Amino acid sequence: MANRKEYEVETQLVFTGKFYIKADSPEQAVEYINKHCGLVLGGDIHTSLPGEMANWDFEVHANKKCKKVKRVADGTISSMNI
Repeated sequence: MANRKEYEVETQLVFTGKFYIKADSPEQAVEYINKHCGLVLGGDIHTSLPGEMANWDFEVHANKKCKKVKRVADGTISSMNI
């Protein structure tokens, strides 16, 4: 195990779900989500909208997609797209 190499793996974590927003139009609903809803890694899905205006239903596990792998060795980097 002492011969293991270090790799930097560019990864996307995608949580898929739905926000249920009370708004005057579809455009306003999207605006509310962009301005008031989010997720912080290690935290929770959250919103700054009043409780009666927003709810959500999201998967608790993210879909993972590895995008690029780089081998890190002696200051040089070799990469591979996935």
